[in-house]
Amino acid sequence: MNFQQLEYIVAIETYKNFALAAEKCFVTQPTLSTMIQKLEEELDVKIFDRSKHPVKATQIGEEIIKQARQILNQSKQLKHFVKDFKGSIEGELRIGIIPTVAPYLLPMFLNKVVLKYPNLTLNIEELTTQQIINKLGKGAIDLGILATPLHQKDLVEYPVYYERFFVYASDNLYSKWKKKYILPGDIKVIDLLLLEEGHCLRNQIINLCEIKKGTSGLQKVKFEAGSLETLINMVDEGYGLTLLPELALKYLPKDKQHRIKEFKAPEPVREISIITHKNFERKKIIEALKECLVMATDSGSSKKNKSVVKIE
Repeated sequence: MNFQQLEYIVAIETYKNFALAAEKCFVTQPTLSTMIQKLEEELDVKIFDRSKHPVKATQIGEEIIKQARQILNQSKQLKHFVKDFKGSIEGELRIGIIPTVAPYLLPMFLNKVVLKYPNLTLNIEELTTQQIINKLGKGAIDLGILATPLHQKDLVEYPVYYERFFVYASDNLYSKWKKKYILPGDIKVIDLLLLEEGHCLRNQIINLCEIKKGTSGLQKVKFEAGSLETLINMVDEGYGLTLLPELALKYLPKDKQHRIKEFKAPEPVREISIITHKNFERKKIIEALKECLVMATDSGSSKKNKSVVKIE
């Protein structure tokens, strides 16, 4: 058994096709098939059911592939660990980042990372929280940047900054609020526009406003968006209100900023963290990335005088 064979079975499981897997691994299909056959003979099991189209792993094959992913990931982590230990921040870093953070945070900190660590290659994907958790478990990404706490036993969280929530209200609603600061209880469900299911920001807003299940259908216009930008545009056209994280306000044009309303202290915030699988050993890369994030957001990780909104 060798690492090459493990890479081949992972490739087949990923692409569900021997020919495509061979192409992605830069070998001929006969070579790949022979190597896998030898591995099956050594283990005395069938890893793949070749009668299925697309190719499907057997029950025991699924478990073998899962172990293979972990072994390959640990091998890669070991190599990076040695480089980090020598003080060299380099190689590839695969990052998953949630859609309500990515468009606002990435433009602020990418240049800082690229300039400070020119030998580091970043491979970044926009993913939902659950997708990040799943990919971390499979070793398909190295770390995630998302809202926490998640309370996942296999994940380690490194809080980076705390981001305040603001109300963004249509002109007719804004004019009704005479006070400078508002409370979550001032927000009526009938006016609230939310992101669609799958976004942790949606769950946080529901928790903050203490919305009970089954009440979201009271809106005159029942609408769930895939992006904050869509919600902003809906509010601009007079449809209710939404809640925005602080970094989103940085990109809001001046002619729209009069629709922003602050919460009364202690202001509700969301905690944004770097998360990794518990087996991730590249501590120096986490420290380096965290430093760049803190510099970009001009903030720290203190919870003092902040009310972190729950995700679940």
